[in-house]
Amino acid sequence: MATVSFKNLKKSYGDVKILHDINLDIHENEFLVLVGPSGCGKSTLLRMLAGLEDITEGDIRIGDTVVNNLPPRDRQIAMVFQDYALYPHMTVEENMSFGLRIKKVPPEEIDVRVAEAASILQISHLLKRMPKQLSGGQRQRVAIGRAIVRKPKVFLFDEPLSNLDAKLREEMRVEIAKLHQKLNATIVYVTHDQVEAMTLATRIAVMNGGIIQQLGTPSEIYSRPANQFVAGFIGSPTMNFVEGVLSSEDNKISFHNSDMHLTLPFNVQFGNRRSDSPNVVLGARPEDVYIERPLVSSPSEMITAEIEVVELLGHRKNVYIKCGASRILATVPATFAKVPGEKIFLWFDMEKVHLFEKDSGQRIS
Repeated sequence: MATVSFKNLKKSYGDVKILHDINLDIHENEFLVLVGPSGCGKSTLLRMLAGLEDITEGDIRIGDTVVNNLPPRDRQIAMVFQDYALYPHMTVEENMSFGLRIKKVPPEEIDVRVAEAASILQISHLLKRMPKQLSGGQRQRVAIGRAIVRKPKVFLFDEPLSNLDAKLREEMRVEIAKLHQKLNATIVYVTHDQVEAMTLATRIAVMNGGIIQQLGTPSEIYSRPANQFVAGFIGSPTMNFVEGVLSSEDNKISFHNSDMHLTLPFNVQFGNRRSDSPNVVLGARPEDVYIERPLVSSPSEMITAEIEVVELLGHRKNVYIKCGASRILATVPATFAKVPGEKIFLWFDMEKVHLFEKDSGQRIS
């Protein structure tokens, strides 16, 4: 397996800039997930790595080789597409072996490679079937098998699970994770699904507007998002955001607006701020919002609110709460008994809240 490196990479279509100065090093045997909303540039970046899109500016290296001008067949990569891209007139075995036959690999070696890949993916019993006889999940396994038999330096996955239903996506996530462990492969994986990113990645590159907003492990991305975009994109249900103002008195820093006044238990890093404006956004994940919990640091920290909607999701409930001009979501145990219209008190776990500058969206603390 090989490393992958993007250096000062840019992509434009005429005057429209798609990627802005991408710098990213992917380690050998790493599972790197590019995640972001539609149009953020993640698939374009993957296609540039595959040689399917021209580079406007910058370099791409696979191992020690600059591959800017190499055709896809010479880059020692294998790509798994969203729509499987299987040949409908060929059997599973013929689809998996097609690339090897084009390269004139000896038939005996082809048979061994196909058998090994089919065994890993548990599709040995499907080798004589046609694609139309397969389910969506089986077709995806065949597409992955076709990549495995090529023994590439780098595997590329372009939203491979987006055409599957929820249950199959879950099953295939597990299979892809197991595949990475078995092959010790270098994998670059594109998705808009943050659950896939969190569960599969060694590291995640969160993209938006053609820029890498943050690069880190799933834990780092979730626990310390670099900006408000990352905080809102990663996590399900999404993070709550409340606008307010910072103030300092009696050596304490407080967050307040017309509906709440909260004392912050940490030192806000004013030196890291881009502006002197006191306007900020407080972020709190739904699991860090509590409703009428008996232990609270101060009665003044409790916020008067009203329940609007309660959703039962089996093991838990989502509670949508109106708090003045703010809307807050809390996740609570399924035994929670209150109903819409009831008045409640809520508060945040202040050790886990996040602060972002309102203007730039950058993390303060």
